[in-house]
Amino acid sequence: QVQLVESGGGSGQPGGSLRLSCAASGFTFSNHAMSWYRQAPGKERELVAGITSRGERTNYADSVKGRVTISRDNAKNTVYLQMNNPKPENTAVYYCRRVFPGYWGQGTQVAVSS
Repeated sequence: QVQLVESGGGSGQPGGSLRLSCAASGFTFSNHAMSWYRQAPGKERELVAGITSRGERTNYADSVKGRVTISRDNAKNTVYLQMNNPKPENTAVYYCRRVFPGYWGQGTQVAVSS
């Protein structure tokens, strides 16, 4: 069955970095675009970044451009989200998503202190 398992969340500090990983299984990973979303406390889930199936194109929310990089390794069936200089407002649960057919991971918590 399809599985998306996020990892790498935890505590972060401004000036530091975090790398989230999403390990996929149960489908042909290299055939699917992938994305990262986040949901902050009391807010709706929002798109952070997306990447095409071979990684040739990426897109980012305006709020994270320049500080976040999405990438993938199709040999490892894994998509990554590199967060540089995270800010307290980036505190959220981060979710990995297969774009189509849609499928969500269980999420990983990121907490950035001030």
